[in-house]
Amino acid sequence: MSRSTRPGPADPRGGPAGPAATGREVSGRPPWMLVVPALAGLAFLVLPLAGLLVRAPWSTLLQRLAEPQVLEALRLSLLCATVATAFCLLLGVPLAWLLARVSFPGRRLVRALVTVPLVLPPVVGGVALLLVLGRRGLAGQWLEATFGVTLPFTTAGVIAAEAFVAMPFLVISVEGALRGADQRFEEAAATLGASRWTVFRRVTLPMVMPGVVAGAVLCWARALGEFGATITFAGNFPGTTRTMPLAVYLALETEPEAAIVLSLVLLAVSVVILASLRDRWVSAP
Repeated sequence: MSRSTRPGPADPRGGPAGPAATGREVSGRPPWMLVVPALAGLAFLVLPLAGLLVRAPWSTLLQRLAEPQVLEALRLSLLCATVATAFCLLLGVPLAWLLARVSFPGRRLVRALVTVPLVLPPVVGGVALLLVLGRRGLAGQWLEATFGVTLPFTTAGVIAAEAFVAMPFLVISVEGALRGADQRFEEAAATLGASRWTVFRRVTLPMVMPGVVAGAVLCWARALGEFGATITFAGNFPGTTRTMPLAVYLALETEPEAAIVLSLVLLAVSVVILASLRDRWVSAP
């Protein structure tokens, strides 16, 4: 009797695991009908960024970066994006858990409403914030009369606008991580007598932490580059609401070279943050 060969690992559909099942690259020459549009798409995304580098005024770059208005706009942008991300983590992670773990009537509608800011024009989002949180808004009147809090045209208004447009990135990332997590560990912890809060804090959250961090990074990057909702809801006041994107817009009308320098700063900050965290938290093994 001939010696039988050992079968390869099976995929969930019952057949042997191939390149698609294991996530490995397909060997052989790739078809040109896919390579050509792929290279065109890459060029479409990279060439505008290369244009910033080519047209940048490198001889006066450091001098322009040291200008007080540039440093103030950068400081305000980093501060507001960080606080907005913390706010999104506080509310977005429980919201993602609710959508992923709890079945309730209208869950699909709630999920759709959560993702609306992704496709909503940012200026429309700013108008919506004004109608709700403005001094005469639905909730703004109560906030001002009860707590004396006014959000429009303040730094807090910038944070609110950035959180509104950035939170869906966090919710989608965390919900996806929760749906992909193995719930048997949570069930085992519950069987051993752990409360739901303990299970979430000690089991669920550590399992989905890569998704939380990846979502927070995307949320922070989106908040850093927010423009439309910010200028509509918070205005463009130096030192108070003028973030880097607003400073770029203002400089583009009067001093294009300064706009290029400000754009380079935003580009550098975004690339460094995303590149440093992507391999650790986002890439597949």
